[in-house]
Amino acid sequence: MISKSLMDQWKKDEKAPFSGWDFSYLKGRWEEEQPGWNYEALARRLVKESKSVLDMATGGGEIFSSFAPFQGRAVGIEGYRPNVAVARKRLRPLGVSVIEASDSGVLPFKNGEFDLVLNRHGAFMPSEIARILKRRGLFLTQQVSGDSLTDLMSFFGVKPQWPDNVLKKVKRKVLEAGLKIKKADEWAGQTKFFDLGALVYFLKAVPWIVDGFSIRAYMHELMKLQKILEKEKVLRFKAKRFFILVEKP
Repeated sequence: MISKSLMDQWKKDEKAPFSGWDFSYLKGRWEEEQPGWNYEALARRLVKESKSVLDMATGGGEIFSSFAPFQGRAVGIEGYRPNVAVARKRLRPLGVSVIEASDSGVLPFKNGEFDLVLNRHGAFMPSEIARILKRRGLFLTQQVSGDSLTDLMSFFGVKPQWPDNVLKKVKRKVLEAGLKIKKADEWAGQTKFFDLGALVYFLKAVPWIVDGFSIRAYMHELMKLQKILEKEKVLRFKAKRFFILVEKP
């Protein structure tokens, strides 16, 4: 039986606001291991050498803003409307224009507009990347692998929504688009939750992990996880990432 105080905390976490791509609400309540590479360091180095950079799926601009100052034109796109205002507030003072646009379809740019395209955990079409890049332009992406957190999903009886988003298949699509792979790597680690309310917040903030998640809809599964947590003191799930750096010949 779940205590009233515990249930109240879960409900509080379920209703807590989430904007941009900011998980600071969970400070001290979860831990996400990081890959052996450093996406931010790689991207920052490339930005310093760029005269025209696009950041796809910029979220609230949290990471892209850390690359300032920009040497030339800088643009961010974001498809989730509530994040657009957050991104504009953060990025416009840095000289970055923010456009509301999906990252998974045709991009609202002319051929060869950018010498650098960044994408951290957003969708992309390799053919569109090839189209908007200048000759010798670079594309850097870090992706959540399609088979990440499948052990978490299994608790809720759901399957990955993008099972083909794995390094081997993405590399093939990138090559088919006429792009040259300069570097690529993949990594597996752990995502840890130290209380179940933190997991509730996470699943509401990242809705594609368990579509339609709510405490009411998944109370039985949450109670099972709470029992594991009480025994193990932490919930551990397998996270996977990969990155690719490509060049347009």
